[in-house]
Order: sequence, then structure tokens, then C-alpha cells
Amino acid sequence: MARVTAVSSKGTYSFSKPNRTGITLLAGLGVEGDVHAGETIRHQFRMTYEPDLPNLRQVHLIHEELFDDLAAKGFTVAPGQLGENISTRGIDLLGLPTGALLRLGEEAVVEVTGLRNPCSKINDFQKGLLQEMFEISLETGEFTFKAGIMGVVRKGGDVHPGDAVGVELPAGPPRPLERV
Repeated sequence: MARVTAVSSKGTYSFSKPNRTGITLLAGLGVEGDVHAGETIRHQFRMTYEPDLPNLRQVHLIHEELFDDLAAKGFTVAPGQLGENISTRGIDLLGLPTGALLRLGEEAVVEVTGLRNPCSKINDFQKGLLQEMFEISLETGEFTFKAGIMGVVRKGGDVHPGDAVGVELPAGPPRPLERV
């Protein structure tokens, strides 16, 4: 069963976010009290040249299985350290289509908008880690971002470690995730 394993937030810009006992998602905004919450883009670099774009990055989710893969390669990464708001286990976040709805806990609903575009600050956190955030397909030559997914809050609610994660797929043909 898919579960939330950790929740994290921080009110100021920094790479990592401390774990919390719970977070509150606000419809149309993001994580209450988090620096990335808002209707328009809050990504520090992108705000300088696209300040009026809609915020498609209100909530950042990472699958904890990534941390297991990284540990096998000698990296130590714990929930919140890559700046995510919600860590999960038991769900293939990267395999979800654009528009999938994630039901978190009893009330909250997040719509998946795309892949997190990993930035160079990941190497500042741990040297060599950035190259592990990409995967190149030997078959197609295409690469995939592995640093989690982004979403917008469609229905607010509280989210805690241990909460169930449900998935509702959108109607029609699946649209693959692209970076946002």
C-alpha cells in the first residue's frame, strides 16, 4: 500500500526542508507556510524572468525508493533533504501521467503537473549527486528526471507520515510527465 513516509516545509529559501509531524495543503496555493506556496511561480530563479506564470510547483513529492537507490551508490539522502514536501513509499511517482490525482490522507488532493527539474544545487548538497538525478534509456537515448514530481493542490487538507496515498488516473490517453 502506498504511504506518505515524511512531510517537510520551510518558510524561507534553502535547499533542504525540515521534517514536520504534519503539513496543511491549501487549495490553489500549496503547503501552508512553505516558501514555494502561491498562485504564481515561486521558484527562486524562474521568478526573475517569469514572475506571472501559474505556480505548477506548489508541492514537490519524492519516492523514498530513490533514497534506497542512491544509498546503494554511496550517497546518504533522507526525507526533506532534496527540498521535497512529501516523501512516499510504494507508488511509482515517475510513472504517473500528467493530470493524475493523488489523494493524500483523508481530504487532500494534489494534481500531478510534471517532473521536478533537478538543479545544480544538488551537487552543492553532495558532490556527484546531480548526475544520479537523470536516467538515460539505452533503448531510446531519452533521459528522465528522477528527482520527483510536482503538483498543485486541488483540495486542501492535512497530510501526515503514515497517511495512505491513492491515485486517480485522468480520462483519455495518458500524457507523459514533462519537466515543469
